[in-house]
Amino acid sequence: MDDFVCQILKKLGLDEWISRFKDQGINKKNIYCLDDRDIENLIPIVGPRALFRKELKLLQAKKNTTVRTKTQQAQKNTPDRAEVRPSTSDRGKGKRKLDQEELKTGQPPAKQRMSLSKSVPAAESVSDVKNAMDNVLSELHKREKTELNAFVRKLIKDLEIKKKEMVGVFGKTGVGKTSLINAVINERNLLPCGDVTACTSVMIKVEANTSNENYEAHIEFITTEEWKDEVWSIKQCQRASTDQNRDDDDYDDDDDSQDVAAKLSAVYGDEWKQKSSSQLMGSKYFRKIPEFHQSTKKILSYKTAKELSAKMIKYTRADSNQCGDNGIKKCYWPLVKCVTVKVPNNSFLHNITLVDLPGNGDRNKSRDTMWKRIVGSCSTVWIVTEVNRAAADKESWDILNSVSSLIGNGGECRKIHIICTKSDIIQKSTNHSGDVQDSILKRNMETKEAVRKEFNKLNKIKKHFTDGSFQVFTVSSEEFLRQSVLSQENTEIPKLQDFLQELNDDHSETLSYISRAQGILSLIQGASLKKQPGQNMDVCEELKRKLVLHRSLVQKEMEKASCVFEKHLQKGVENSKRSCEKKLNQILFPRGRSGGTYHRTLKSVVKKGGIHKPKTGREINLNMILSSFLTDSIDEEFRKTFPKEQEIGPFNGVINKFSLDTEKLKLKYKDVQLQLKFLGTEEEKVKTTLSRMIQDQKKIIYLSLTQTIEQKMQECYKTAAGYSGTGMLEKMRETLKKRVHGFKDTMFEDAKTAMLDHLLSLRKEILETMDTLEGTIELSLKADDQSVPDVSKELERVMKSYKEVNKSLN
Repeated sequence: MDDFVCQILKKLGLDEWISRFKDQGINKKNIYCLDDRDIENLIPIVGPRALFRKELKLLQAKKNTTVRTKTQQAQKNTPDRAEVRPSTSDRGKGKRKLDQEELKTGQPPAKQRMSLSKSVPAAESVSDVKNAMDNVLSELHKREKTELNAFVRKLIKDLEIKKKEMVGVFGKTGVGKTSLINAVINERNLLPCGDVTACTSVMIKVEANTSNENYEAHIEFITTEEWKDEVWSIKQCQRASTDQNRDDDDYDDDDDSQDVAAKLSAVYGDEWKQKSSSQLMGSKYFRKIPEFHQSTKKILSYKTAKELSAKMIKYTRADSNQCGDNGIKKCYWPLVKCVTVKVPNNSFLHNITLVDLPGNGDRNKSRDTMWKRIVGSCSTVWIVTEVNRAAADKESWDILNSVSSLIGNGGECRKIHIICTKSDIIQKSTNHSGDVQDSILKRNMETKEAVRKEFNKLNKIKKHFTDGSFQVFTVSSEEFLRQSVLSQENTEIPKLQDFLQELNDDHSETLSYISRAQGILSLIQGASLKKQPGQNMDVCEELKRKLVLHRSLVQKEMEKASCVFEKHLQKGVENSKRSCEKKLNQILFPRGRSGGTYHRTLKSVVKKGGIHKPKTGREINLNMILSSFLTDSIDEEFRKTFPKEQEIGPFNGVINKFSLDTEKLKLKYKDVQLQLKFLGTEEEKVKTTLSRMIQDQKKIIYLSLTQTIEQKMQECYKTAAGYSGTGMLEKMRETLKKRVHGFKDTMFEDAKTAMLDHLLSLRKEILETMDTLEGTIELSLKADDQSVPDVSKELERVMKSYKEVNKSLN
């Protein structure tokens, strides 16, 4: 042990641990490589360990900054230098190169990847710009509140970065979802990992903690009214199941019966069986979670990931071994809507939220609504399965099929990744050897090819995505976390990390933020300069003419799109009328299902508004089945009209092409160059606003077809759900058949009309948003206004930040 380590321990008052560090050979070179397990072995007591871990993180951050600076300087001197990676075809060579990197930096390759992220300098620039704008806002408050002064204040207050990429992670119990997330973000102990008897029961969002240095879990509960309804419903089922005089055909024992009982057992133990639903809402059962009754979030905050993980299990996981009378006395996951885990000092999460998602939504309405919203907001979806049966894993393909419309035309997803876990499985009973390594590599390549072939069979998915949207990865979280060069050859976790880092380092939002700040300061500075009144009239009129012209082009293109959709939808309506009853019969009379058991499934379908979500297997969505001819008729045109490729843009790129040509006008009207610079950034801001508006509204437009059918069928579902006793199945079937037959001439027409109405509303909203530029043009080109301060220094400072960030990204 050297003086460097000794001084750290003395500084922290940890002198008693010096001998242990010395015995383990800890020095300045390798101290940065210590992980949580190493620190736990060195300092077994929690308090001192937490103190040391915090200090080590500060040292690592300082070292990373130094490494980043040196690396960037080296890259300037050797611009063609490529990142060194382990070679799967030349293992010895790959190992040697990685070992050299690790010796140079004192960090394993994954840690180097984090430290070289472009996110840090960009974040620093944003912080600097924000401080400058806060100072300007303070100065504006000291001035007379004129129209321009108020306008500029609002511009600054609205200045923010909104965009965050969301990656949704799906997979059945036991395939290693949580282990994968832990490995990808280099947090071994963050999300609770367990055996196959436990499963993640709520949505878990993982994102950066930008407020403090702690690991936190923000727990959002369902409402007390929702829980009261669930308890009442479960108690009704219990009463039916214990009724000795009931008819077997009347017993509503659907696939959820065991699950709902498990929910009450988790919260109440066995006590729920003897209590009424109103008694179970008593405050004594929720004393440890007062936030539930207060409708507020519960926040858990700890210094280490391991501590947080242990404490949040009861809020996130269904596990019979840990909840109930045999283990933890109370588990609260049935009451939880969503858990947001916040991780400090993690560059992989700078602009990203990872979401661990249950497979097919939830029977609770608010949880299901949130699930659909999050799934629709994911720019990337990871489907996690085991490598040995990835291609044949029916449940994984069922998940992908069930969310296809939510992530496809009805969502934002651009990438689908099938992630095959446990890629080192062959190694479990053998030693490392060339033959074993070759076997693993061969097996993984065969798995990838088999998965690709299966994906190509999914016609439903391929209507929404191109082949370039799909990738397959083989990973081993366990091997990766060992941090050895040899073991990491068998996992593509580093490739997933690179993918996340690319999402992080897409700083279009950061550049846009700084550019808008620069534009606002240009407007202020231009307005503070003295000019002759009325000299800006010519440029003002020219800008208005350009705005009117482009507005007309946008309107025409949108009207054209509406006509095309109407034509395709009419074909969908005709096909629906002709074939909907045949589609319905496939649900009412499924192959291989006897009436003696199928009545339970159909009862579940009608009770839940046409949607049955079994614990395993494919979802039954009668509304989606009935609307399938409509959605099929527009799928291809919808993808063309609302492409996921941002460089193309919606409506044949007419909005992307919209421009006031402020750069050209600067040459003609030199006296108002600063104001024109502002108007250029405002134009980009409006286009960004329109892009987000269209992205949000296109989901509503696409999903409106199915939602209209669902609304039209609700009364029928309620009627069918009310049947009981002998002949219940036939009564339900007959009711559904009569409804579809009687309403098919109007129901599908109504769905078509609803979608076209949504398109019309979108057109109006887009044109109204474009019209706001007219007022902005007039206001920004007014004569001098002394209600604003001189901001020349701040403008120079922000311009410098923009150049630095732009340069670092190129």
